[in-house]
Amino acid sequence: MKDLLFFDKMLTPKFITVIYWLLLVGVVIGGIGIMFAGYGFSFSAFFSGLMTIVFGAILARIWCELMIVLFKMNEALQDLRHK
Repeated sequence: MKDLLFFDKMLTPKFITVIYWLLLVGVVIGGIGIMFAGYGFSFSAFFSGLMTIVFGAILARIWCELMIVLFKMNEALQDLRHK
């Protein structure tokens, strides 16, 4: 408990996984919405929705991994400081 109160342990890295899955669900819902928006079937809308899902999922993953790298760097620096 002391680690959390004095910010010795970071709580945010645990939430990044949850945030990733929420972003992924949002990207899939948004992509499906783009695919079937409008009237009737359109190949360009379907392709746009598919690309939104693919590139959105990749960008969400990259963003979350970068956030985790920042926290891992912080942990490594704290370990060096304590030695």
